[in-house]
Amino acid sequence: MAINLQKGQRVDLTKGNPGLSKIMVGLGWDPVQAKGGGGFLSSIFGGGGGGGQNVDCDASVLLLGEGDKLKSNKDVVYFGNLKSNDGSIQHTGDNLTGDGDGDDEQILIDLSRVPAHIQKLVFVVNIYDCVKRNQHFGMIQNAFIRIVNSANKQEMIQFNLTEDYSGKTSLVVGEIYRHGNDWKFAAVGTGTTAPGLSEIVRSYA
Repeated sequence: MAINLQKGQRVDLTKGNPGLSKIMVGLGWDPVQAKGGGGFLSSIFGGGGGGGQNVDCDASVLLLGEGDKLKSNKDVVYFGNLKSNDGSIQHTGDNLTGDGDGDDEQILIDLSRVPAHIQKLVFVVNIYDCVKRNQHFGMIQNAFIRIVNSANKQEMIQFNLTEDYSGKTSLVVGEIYRHGNDWKFAAVGTGTTAPGLSEIVRSYA
């Protein structure tokens, strides 16, 4: 059975799962459906186009070294850089709408191959071109992150982001970090107003 986490909770990944190495991190979200054909919602969501416009969310992972610092832009895995240099982390590609059930984007990780100097993997989701499109995470619902054991396809962890993130344009969803010889997961769920991935990256430089 998967462990359902609340914001701020932490759980061991590898300690109780000897031999665990390959995991899949799935991130998902749904666009909020506007009620009716206009009115208040569509006016605040930018125009009379029905308010149900596609919100293009992008999931990324930042590979942080000592002091939670990003050493190189190559240590950011996202739709424009689908694989880490060492091959331990692979993004399966971009989803442009968030429609449909299940994961919208998936990141495959081989924990045993993550370089020793990398201490933490930070998972973030941001809205592509949010300023120009006048979009924010109040237009997204049912956001979640989950971790699946790739060997047996068992879901290990699920964290549903239930807060109201209106006005926020990026989310730090969760972290996988070293704890001695083990790996742990922390449910973060913090919204920020960073307008894009480059601003998120700079905050860890």
